[in-house]
Amino acid sequence: QVQLVESGGGLVQAGGSLRLSCAASGRTFSSYAMGWFRQAPGKERDFVAAINWSGGRTRYADAVKGRFTISRDNAKNTVYLQMNSLKAVDTAVYYCAADPTGLVTSLKFGFWGQGTQVTVSS
Repeated sequence: QVQLVESGGGLVQAGGSLRLSCAASGRTFSSYAMGWFRQAPGKERDFVAAINWSGGRTRYADAVKGRFTISRDNAKNTVYLQMNSLKAVDTAVYYCAADPTGLVTSLKFGFWGQGTQVTVSS
């Protein structure tokens, strides 16, 4: 079991940056792959980025490639999402998720945080 708490959301102007954090409880954090998803009003939850257990492999949705960076600090049980060059279309609730397989390719996220709102004004 792992519990996830996101932070760092807020209101930012287009072109600006935000860094989201996701703090995880539990001693198994370093074995989990971690991911970020987002859900805009009236839309389905979409994959944003994932990172494997060691931090050595990442994957991104095409919509955020080159602008967002996922990273993790296993010593701090925390995963981050650095978001640069933000656009109005990035406005959504962002969710952190954990995948017990540890693999960035599996996308079997069984644990979710409560989400943090990101609003980008144009």
